[in-house]
Amino acid sequence: MSELARGITTYLNRIATSYSPIVVIIELMLIGLVVWLVTRFLRGTRGARLVKGFALLLATVYIVIRLLPRTLPGEGSVGWERVEFLYGKFLLFAFVAVVVAFQPELRRALIRLGQTTLFSSARGKAEGLADALVSSLEHLSRNKIGAVIAIERKVGLGALTMSGTALNAEITEGLLNTIFHPGSALHDMGVVISNGRVAAAGCQFPLAESGDVDLSLGSRHRAALGLAQESDAVVLVASEETGRVSLAYDGQLTLGLELSDLREMLLNLLASNTRRRPRAKHEPQSA
Repeated sequence: MSELARGITTYLNRIATSYSPIVVIIELMLIGLVVWLVTRFLRGTRGARLVKGFALLLATVYIVIRLLPRTLPGEGSVGWERVEFLYGKFLLFAFVAVVVAFQPELRRALIRLGQTTLFSSARGKAEGLADALVSSLEHLSRNKIGAVIAIERKVGLGALTMSGTALNAEITEGLLNTIFHPGSALHDMGVVISNGRVAAAGCQFPLAESGDVDLSLGSRHRAALGLAQESDAVVLVASEETGRVSLAYDGQLTLGLELSDLREMLLNLLASNTRRRPRAKHEPQSA
């Protein structure tokens, strides 16, 4: 036990005398950041436990090797070359095993890297979002299914998402159609889209005053206009009675949009993130 304690003390003294404390702290912080990112990426995957086991085993073996005494009574200096040689070979084996075991996860990570803002433009992401929304609204309009969808811009909609059911899901036509399908537990309220993802569903939007909206319009249009009056969100509405699609933005409600016009309006608003209202062929209702 005394040899182990002496080995720990020698190792700590070697670190203290050979490296700057600031450098050691920065290195530990960087290592911790990398470990956190890896564990976050692997959380919930089939290989999460395998990585934890590998990491624990490698750390234990490394510490044991570093703490082995360099001198033994009657033996003089001891190098432990064979143990260190086997440890190096084990690291190579572990690396190959990780690459083979986590091939799907690594492929997914590379795909995500290619989809970051470093490699894609704001216009490209806006086009993907607009296409998914227009495709869903086409289905909802054709089948006369009511829906109201808010797209967050500069003003956060965190308070609205807290009133609903958190999803944090990739936005797809199928997901939106399922949420608003009659009989769904979330179809009566609104959906909030944040950072290109469905943040929450079943959210309660603020209603505009009854005098601000035509009396023939229902609660979904009042909710869309109410949110457009209180934020810079872009709010889309599909009417359950008529099937027509409308857009609320900057305190105004544009009724009965063609889907081709709607796509262009969404691209202008989402890609540029501008406060300027895009042109439409229909007269908006002012709040």
